Amino acid sequence: MNPILRLTLAACFGFGLVLAAPPAARAALPSFLDGGEPVPTLAPMLERATPAVVNIATEARVKTARNPLLDDPVFRRFFNVPDQPRERRTQSAGSGVIVDAERGYVLTNHHVVEGADTITVTLRDGRQLAAKLIGSDPDSDVAVVQIPASKLVALPFADSDRLRVGDFVVAIGNPFGLGQTVTSGIVSALGRSGLGIEGYEDFIQTDASINPGNSGGALVNLRGELVGINTAILAPGGGNIGIGFAIPVNMARQLMEQLVRHGEVRRGLLGVAAQDLTPQLAQAFGLERDGGAVVSQVSPRSSAERAGIRPGDVITAINERPVRDAAALRNAIGVMRVGDEARVDLLRDGKPFSVTARIGEQHSESASGQGLNPRLQGASFADGPDGGVQVRSVEPGSAAARAGLRRGDLIVSVNRQPVADVEAFRALTSGARTLLLNIQRGGGALFLMLQ
Repeated sequence: MNPILRLTLAACFGFGLVLAAPPAARAALPSFLDGGEPVPTLAPMLERATPAVVNIATEARVKTARNPLLDDPVFRRFFNVPDQPRERRTQSAGSGVIVDAERGYVLTNHHVVEGADTITVTLRDGRQLAAKLIGSDPDSDVAVVQIPASKLVALPFADSDRLRVGDFVVAIGNPFGLGQTVTSGIVSALGRSGLGIEGYEDFIQTDASINPGNSGGALVNLRGELVGINTAILAPGGGNIGIGFAIPVNMARQLMEQLVRHGEVRRGLLGVAAQDLTPQLAQAFGLERDGGAVVSQVSPRSSAERAGIRPGDVITAINERPVRDAAALRNAIGVMRVGDEARVDLLRDGKPFSVTARIGEQHSESASGQGLNPRLQGASFADGPDGGVQVRSVEPGSAAARAGLRRGDLIVSVNRQPVADVEAFRALTSGARTLLLNIQRGGGALFLMLQ
């Protein structure tokens, strides 16, 4: 079982819930402590914040798998097989956050609304509203839906870049379909990546209790400002163990702007392949620091080449935001739009300097593993955001899945030959009896041998 669980509650699979509660306490807490000081409480903040967090219910029609003989009219007539439905209806439940009361925009997760035929939003005051999908991005797991803008309350955005480990946070959502629930904790870690959940990962980790049904819900600070969108939990046994992940609101907000404008995220391309600056590489480059992204390849005629970036340069910041590794570089470019200007801070031969690069258009060439090599059957591929080839999807149980490929993997070389795009990937994999793939996965790298 994959220990990383998305938090949508799928009603079609059913769930059992046993609640054990002590006898109800009859005595109310005093309003003041013995010394006359007020009792610490989050209630005033939550009274302002909770009306902006909604429950999201979806319905979808899913085709059912069945034996092909059942589609043969002769077989059915001979054996008197009754007609059976070819699809079934599924339901799921999640959460969302109203972020624009005037236009009725609700932020949630892509996997909450993926494939939905109908989306129903239930507000804190009990109103149920039909929602319209504005746009969704599977690579970042962010989606925007719209509801009628009438007497709505929106959460203000915080600056998630200012979060620190140890800051208090509160998670608000709809776990197990119980209804709106609030839990509290702290920021346990920042910049979590390499989990294999999304293509773009820069998660806030928290110990605030979040469970299935919390997907798309709010992670807020003690001022009631939105700092993240709850997305997944680490659950080796299938339950909450105090390790939850949220998408930083700064990332979600930038993606939301594109989803509202275009209905999709139109990612730009810098045109570099990069790897982490490890202590060993830093020593080899004669640098006194580690952390950063080493440029291993610059695509011809790319934005990076026009800006003067070279292989061996170490990228340390994008638009004055530190780049700690290759995953952080990928995330920084992944939320930028075509035509945006990016200030790139670099180290070359140990000397710092900066260049300005205009983000170029990302090519959409793609390929199916079945058409490339039998060992890649079940996977689909597309040009990577900054060079290389990205795994767009992997079918469960396929040859690619058994080999260890995951959605979001970035393939940078095949049989020790660098890969710049799908065209080069096709040339290197076609007809090859053995494939040695060098893969970047989150903040790490690995080799996979496909025989």
